[in-house]
Amino acid sequence: MATYLVGIASLLIGALSLGASFAHVLEAAPRLSDWSPELWREATVFNRQFAFFAIVGAPLDLAAILVAGLLAYLVAGERPAFWFALAGAGLMALALCAWFAVVAPANAVLATWQPGPIPAEFEATRLRWEIGHMIVAALKLLGFGSLCIALLAPRLAASAG
Repeated sequence: MATYLVGIASLLIGALSLGASFAHVLEAAPRLSDWSPELWREATVFNRQFAFFAIVGAPLDLAAILVAGLLAYLVAGERPAFWFALAGAGLMALALCAWFAVVAPANAVLATWQPGPIPAEFEATRLRWEIGHMIVAALKLLGFGSLCIALLAPRLAASAG
């Protein structure tokens, strides 16, 4: 029963974590192609459009890694479920590492911006921020897929045998 509940929790928390990252990807095209630099800076930096992504998203990201790791532990004796659960936890952790490596440095630059002229490094910083979120979403998608396979693997093995 514990494995079942942890499996459900890993999918729910993983889906919520992925959903927030996927929302960034869905919004990226108009922000990159249609929005003026002034609008992008106003919405992204000065008007806290993404405040809840940090408040809610950060705990979800950590929980997604921890619960997926717990799932891997609980299915350690079941192959290939264990390997897929471990891959899911690892990919969720890699997504968080990518956020720290790519997005966080852009956020640090954004935090220094003040109202007035568009900063000289605007295009490079915006592109790094947007692409960083795309990388994070791709890693989370792979991690979520691995968790789904981990939970389906025992059923697939049973139906094949």
